[in-house]
Amino acid sequence: MIIAAAILAALVTLAVIAPAVAPYGFDAIDLARRRAAPSAHHLFGTDQLGRDLLTRILYGARVSLAIGLVSAALSAAIGVTIGAVAGYAGRIVDAALMRFTDAMLSVPRLPLLMIAAAVFDPSVALLIVIVGAVGWMETARVVRAEVQSIASRDFVTAARASGARTPRILLRHVLPGVIPVIAVALTLAVGRGILLESALSFFGVGVQPPTASWGNMLYQAQATMSTEPWLGVFPGAFIFLTVGCCNVLGDAVGAHRDDHDPIVRVPDRRS
Repeated sequence: MIIAAAILAALVTLAVIAPAVAPYGFDAIDLARRRAAPSAHHLFGTDQLGRDLLTRILYGARVSLAIGLVSAALSAAIGVTIGAVAGYAGRIVDAALMRFTDAMLSVPRLPLLMIAAAVFDPSVALLIVIVGAVGWMETARVVRAEVQSIASRDFVTAARASGARTPRILLRHVLPGVIPVIAVALTLAVGRGILLESALSFFGVGVQPPTASWGNMLYQAQATMSTEPWLGVFPGAFIFLTVGCCNVLGDAVGAHRDDHDPIVRVPDRRS
């Protein structure tokens, strides 16, 4: 877990300070070394225009990680809201929200995203919105189950009996107990967002050049994989590393949560 978190932190840091650490300018072209293999001059090689691949990967990390992180936050916000309302309200509201969630889960995610990205002008902001908008369902389901469990406990019953209003009960007594579940869902959603962005860009309906992302770098490399494999290997390796670390971190947080029973809190009289 510590290693995965350290790697993710290092990747985010490199993305933020990319202009300072990149060996070349983002659009710097070296025509004498077009399609050059990895060397001392260009550690990851160069692309068909002579641009340094390491530089483009660092700048591409800013886009791919931004889409993964912000879309995960958006999907978590939607999922927590729907799951908390469904789990606490129960009955008709719960049934309606969960049927809507099930209906969204039944829709193939990648084709839906491809259609949306093809219909609208692809941009980083649009990809964040559409990836986040189709990634909340799993979070909603697990949050609903956890809220139902916590809402049936004595300290929540005592808060209701003391006259506390529903928003106060949810924010003060219920949602704090759901934070570990949200943390797991959030880490997994980051990896899923990066994969979805990569898939969309790989099919040509994601981030558009000259903006670099790991996905569109793979898309541009697919025609020359047999002759210049480094153009696809390095972006693919960074996608694999980042998503793998997100999954390891999510599994570790989930395992840590299972090993510790939630603390039963007694509401104060001011509740």
